Amino acid sequence: MAYSIALNFEDGVTRFIDCKAGEKVLDAAFRQKINLPMDCSDGVCGTCKCRCEQGEYDLGEDYIDDALTADEAEEGLVLTCQMEVSSDCVVAVPVPSSTCKVRPTEHGGEVTSVELVSDSTIVLGMKLDQPAALAFLPGQYVNLVVPETGQHRAYSFSSKPGAAEASFLIRNVPGGLMSEWLARQARPGDRMSFVGPNGSFFLRPVDRPVVMLAGGTGLAPLLSMLEVLADTGTDQPIHLIYGVTEEGDLVEIDRIEALATRLPTFTWAACVANPESGYPLKGYVTHHLADSHLNAGDCDIYLCGPPPMVEAVRTFLKEKAVEPAHFHYEKFAPSEAA
Repeated sequence: MAYSIALNFEDGVTRFIDCKAGEKVLDAAFRQKINLPMDCSDGVCGTCKCRCEQGEYDLGEDYIDDALTADEAEEGLVLTCQMEVSSDCVVAVPVPSSTCKVRPTEHGGEVTSVELVSDSTIVLGMKLDQPAALAFLPGQYVNLVVPETGQHRAYSFSSKPGAAEASFLIRNVPGGLMSEWLARQARPGDRMSFVGPNGSFFLRPVDRPVVMLAGGTGLAPLLSMLEVLADTGTDQPIHLIYGVTEEGDLVEIDRIEALATRLPTFTWAACVANPESGYPLKGYVTHHLADSHLNAGDCDIYLCGPPPMVEAVRTFLKEKAVEPAHFHYEKFAPSEAA
């Protein structure tokens, strides 16, 4: 039996390796040409210390306290030279990927659809060449190359890991390099490539209520997370608040409603910032973030949106004197015009 280990490096690059039962994670990585930090490989020096963010494992007893203290082990720190896993795991590696000789991984596919679903949003569908070779954590992004330019833009998957077709929500930026190519040139069958996955914004184990806050196309990574939760199920309440500027910017509503049908503990609301809008809920996401959602801080928050939105939510929580158990956020900003 082999388990999948996601190595998430300090620079946001993620690489997946397989680890056999009884095999040390350090040895599995080396076998797959990833040189994780190490010196002694005997549990003595502590050079290979990382953090396991998800999964089950055993460290045995063949390491010394100077390499890994009991308090560190309790906090999830591990020695990869001693770590044997018994499930899929996510391991945070505290060095850049380049120091471990990790090369960028390129994937490709064919455009299946380009749909302008609103004035502000394009939905891109892509049939992957090798779906099984593309592993990512729900919420992560890739650097999608703009054909014939050599330049790339970062976009989060809105599709779930393992899907044969990847999907992305792309902000339609007037004059934007990717936006212009998609709107004017892209056709089904066109080839596209991307490098990744990347990012530390991904779904963690759901052990308490979850609040998801999306601004505009920041909905994409949250949709990927919700797809996985709908497949696996959870008994914890999941609440999404989706904010846009204009009512016409609301997208993927049918998909959200379908997810609510598949995931009984999931509820959601959408709001429109324009006070002149006729949409029932107006204002910003913080206007509709109730104390019941925050659960006196016993909640995990996932937030993806433009920088002003992220800072507004941080300020809101500070003023409410609420410190969530975990607060994961990702800021995005539109690229400059071509």
